[in-house]
Amino acid sequence: MQPAHIQLLFVDGLGLPAEPIVTSVYSGLPAWERLLSPACCVPLDACLGVPGTPQSATGQTAIFTGINAARRLGRHCEGFPGPDLRALIEAGNLFSRLQASGCRAAFANAYPLRPGVELPLIFRSVTTVMTLHVLGTTRARHDLVAGRAVYHDLTRHTLPSLGVLDVPQVAEAVAAQHLLSIMRSVDVCLFEYFLTDHAGHRGTDGERRGVLETLDRFLGAFMAGMDMTTELLLLVSDHGNIEVRNGRRHSLNAVPWSAYGSGAARALQGMVSLLDVMPKVLALAGTRQPPE
Repeated sequence: MQPAHIQLLFVDGLGLPAEPIVTSVYSGLPAWERLLSPACCVPLDACLGVPGTPQSATGQTAIFTGINAARRLGRHCEGFPGPDLRALIEAGNLFSRLQASGCRAAFANAYPLRPGVELPLIFRSVTTVMTLHVLGTTRARHDLVAGRAVYHDLTRHTLPSLGVLDVPQVAEAVAAQHLLSIMRSVDVCLFEYFLTDHAGHRGTDGERRGVLETLDRFLGAFMAGMDMTTELLLLVSDHGNIEVRNGRRHSLNAVPWSAYGSGAARALQGMVSLLDVMPKVLALAGTRQPPE
């Protein structure tokens, strides 16, 4: 059965550990233990046949375009996409393919300081480039206050440090309800979380655990609120990082492709690498497959 609503959750820097999930950094976190179990998850190759350690710009471009961006550039590229990658993203991406097939897509993240279109090009992420090119705008502070957007940290606890004092903080369960509502207004909804990668690079063990616990509470509430007969949660990452104990760099580990809800078994079938993500989401949404 084709799901009526799909939530694609992109989590930066989240790899599958070498050890069993129940003895890994995800141990004791019920939502993670479920989503990363063999029943809900298959590993995806993030290296894509290119020497070196997977990085964000090329990995995310691969996810949202279905093109091996690292091979195109001849290397894995970190950070934000440069001119060549932006051109690749704008030439065709998940949102443009969904839109061309008549599907409604949304990017749930809020930009409370200023619209994404005002960000300098060098600070526009892959998801920002895609959203602006196809949808023309991003969600803003008023959407966040009204519950029509979700902030990247989920609870909004980092906003006061940015000088944003008029947006109330929320619990993870409330953020999950906001995302459920956004998902139900479209065919495919995308939300991006990147504090996992930040914690993997710079956080203490306690900070890493705290990030995973926050996400676990959010995921647990989201999954509990889903209609399992009509809604599908998909989760993917661009490269490993936070799963490596006592490490500070990206890993060569596979990343999860997790599926929970309506059509989950179909979502897991045939998934091998990051390049399979966009075609799979398109197929699950009932669109025509992208050309070879």
